[in-house]
Amino acid sequence: MDKLFAARGDRLFTAVVNLLLLAALVVTLYPLIYIASSSFSAPSAVTSGKVWLWPVDPSIDGYRAVFRYAGIWQGFANTLFYTVIGTLISLALTVLAAYPLSRPDFRAGTPLMLVFTFTMFFSGGLIPTYLLVNQLGLYDSRMAVILPSALAVYNLIITRTFFQTGIPKELLEAAKLDGCSDFSFVRRIVLPLSGAILAVNALFYAIGYWNNIQSALIFLKSNDKMPLQMILRAILIQNQIDPSLTASIDTKAMAERANLREQLKYALIVVSSLPVILLYPFVQRYFVRGIMIGSIKG
Repeated sequence: MDKLFAARGDRLFTAVVNLLLLAALVVTLYPLIYIASSSFSAPSAVTSGKVWLWPVDPSIDGYRAVFRYAGIWQGFANTLFYTVIGTLISLALTVLAAYPLSRPDFRAGTPLMLVFTFTMFFSGGLIPTYLLVNQLGLYDSRMAVILPSALAVYNLIITRTFFQTGIPKELLEAAKLDGCSDFSFVRRIVLPLSGAILAVNALFYAIGYWNNIQSALIFLKSNDKMPLQMILRAILIQNQIDPSLTASIDTKAMAERANLREQLKYALIVVSSLPVILLYPFVQRYFVRGIMIGSIKG
């Protein structure tokens, strides 16, 4: 009898969990579907509220306007630059910092790790950071977007933990006997064995740089250096749309132009989000492994 009640309780628990997960899926997935459907619907259908799930009167006028606007391409190129170059710099800094901290014979490892951890909870603040960037001559430069956030301490911790648990110390001892230097050991042995954690770090850093808007707001003033997110901010929050976005479309009525302005918002959201969505499946299998390393062993 007890086993029967236990089995029923397990089934009930599983059913409740599945319902909660289904509800979370719907709440998370529906806004994405709505945005994608609105971007492919006729502008008049979007503004009149006819779009609920599927595109209504399919149209690609919004995407035509987006891709004809030179500012979009400039912002996309800037964001791509910040993401690629920033991720490479961040990966290099993370590996160069995590490997020495993972070595048990590095006596200064514990004090330095405390210093790194301290910065996770306390920072200099916005004004001191701005003054430092300005005094270094980085204001209104591309490096001002990359360098202030180049090293994430959380990524450093999980990378150090991976090196401690995933790289046997016997490999280092054997390499030392063969006359291998520390840099050669990292390049020839550590990096080839660390594909999982490097992929996780690359994903974290790439998403951070792709969505980074705060650094551009604070440290940039030239329009030709602005990332794509600044264009999204101007359109979605400030409701500022360059007239060339709608003037490039053959629409005569002012109402049609106003409707197209609303559709442009959804098209821009899709264009800015699609690269990250396409990247995630390729690193998903590394993502869970890297997170488990940092949460269990860290």
